[in-house]
Amino acid sequence: MPAEASTSRTPSPPLTERQEARRRRILHASARLAGRGGFDAVQMREVAESSQVALGTLYRYFPSKVHLLVATMQDQLERMHGTLRRKPPAGDTAAERVAETLMRAFRALQREPHLADAMVRALTFADRSVSPEVDQVSRQTTAIILDAMGLDDPSPEQLSAVRVIEHTWHSALITWLSGRASIAQVKIDIETVCRLIDLTAPKE
Repeated sequence: MPAEASTSRTPSPPLTERQEARRRRILHASARLAGRGGFDAVQMREVAESSQVALGTLYRYFPSKVHLLVATMQDQLERMHGTLRRKPPAGDTAAERVAETLMRAFRALQREPHLADAMVRALTFADRSVSPEVDQVSRQTTAIILDAMGLDDPSPEQLSAVRVIEHTWHSALITWLSGRASIAQVKIDIETVCRLIDLTAPKE
């Protein structure tokens, strides 16, 4: 993301163990409320009560509901990444492994449609002030894809392919959530875009 698009917020110091535990409670409460009723069900006062923090404290961690839900998506992707590392994809090629990985992540979101809808809506509503949280989601998605590819040092062409794959995956989420695409269509689109991985692989 260009520097001028970044927020002016200064980097926060590392959280203490107690602060990290509080942040995790907040994200837990956000996911639980979103899972029950989607975007509109996540009310900051209710999140504060559910996570046992003061409302002012909640706003210090997350200045708005959009900040909170984008951070919740990053947290959910991080959890998925842990699961995928414990049970890696089994495809023979990098393209097959990435497609399998993204479909597994998609199905995990499919099991929580209200939560998925809330997180994707937050990403859609995010303005420049939410850039750090959006960047975290992007970095987490990139890490998941690179892990599936088995790459530590991707070329610029491969990173470009990864970005296009990310865009397609997020777009597929939106079209599925809006009822404009079936799971079968999503699978075809994901498998098709993942072929870019083979096209950008360094020549032997």
